[in-house]
Amino acid sequence: MSFKTIVIIVLAVLITVIFMQNTDQVMFTLLWKEIYVSKLIMMLVVTLFGFIIGVIVARPRKKRKELSFDKEVSFDDEDRANADYLSPKKSTGLSDEDNDYIN
Repeated sequence: MSFKTIVIIVLAVLITVIFMQNTDQVMFTLLWKEIYVSKLIMMLVVTLFGFIIGVIVARPRKKRKELSFDKEVSFDDEDRANADYLSPKKSTGLSDEDNDYIN
């Protein structure tokens, strides 16, 4: 068993024990209304809301990339020769040995 699984099981057991020990009724005020609710139910509701909020906050965000193509782009031979990533004539900061190895 992994460490994470053991921690989850221990926490689940502890939460269950705490819930079972708190079954008496308490007064809960919701806006202007007073409601008598079991501590067990109230703690369960608060725990579920906390879990849901934690899942929403901790989920990874999706990155959206917006691509717009306003005009058609075409390259001729002269543009290709002048392009940095294609031109072997431009200085890349590499030594001659590295340039020879790459080419």
